[in-house]
Amino acid sequence: MKMRLVVLFVLTITGLAALPLARAQFLVDPEDSSRAAASPASTAVPPPELTYTRPTQKIELHNYVFDTFGPYPIVGAAFAAGINQAENTAPEWKQGAEAYGKRFGSDLAIAAVTTTTRYALAEAFREDTLYYRCECTGLLPRLSHAVISTLTSRRGEDGHRVFSFPALVAPYAGTMTAVYAWYPGRYNAMDGFRMGNYSLLGYVGGNIALEFLYSGPHSWRSRMHLNNGHGAQGPGSQQP
Repeated sequence: MKMRLVVLFVLTITGLAALPLARAQFLVDPEDSSRAAASPASTAVPPPELTYTRPTQKIELHNYVFDTFGPYPIVGAAFAAGINQAENTAPEWKQGAEAYGKRFGSDLAIAAVTTTTRYALAEAFREDTLYYRCECTGLLPRLSHAVISTLTSRRGEDGHRVFSFPALVAPYAGTMTAVYAWYPGRYNAMDGFRMGNYSLLGYVGGNIALEFLYSGPHSWRSRMHLNNGHGAQGPGSQQP
């Protein structure tokens, strides 16, 4: 039941992510579309290569604070606590407002440990934790880029992409800490691994949102001051 709810949540994000793309296709001028079809050679022109600029320590610190204590981890913890409350996980915490508070605090702590581990290991491995939107076009290539970026990062001055050990370890570090620190004693490493899979799936959904949802100066996120540097700067985006 929990897995179905989580998958439904991620699919919902994916559906919302496709809306801006669909709207953009709907607003294309028919004449422009016919001109593009008449000149197929234009599609062979590769997009301009963007110059990589490594984020400063100030941006990285801002990202860490926002991703650990900002509105997104709080909303995510509230959502996860609601699922845990419905599933009665852990049963020892029972039901009611006090039980929901325990679950909310637990999920928020798991998110904090996960984020801290990811940023600390990324600093040790000299990896860039920012999300970079795909330079490609099309729904499926961009969706693939968002999913693959969950376990990759940029390294070095040229920003070449590598497999990210911190990105793989961090989700399980948070759940393993919960299992051995404050969960009831009957929980073990297998439970931590299982919950870590859900955390990793949450990162996939977050990257899909960063890839597709508009975050420019006139977006609802900007109006509510919910933009942060987790997504790298691009056209129409903001940095602190």
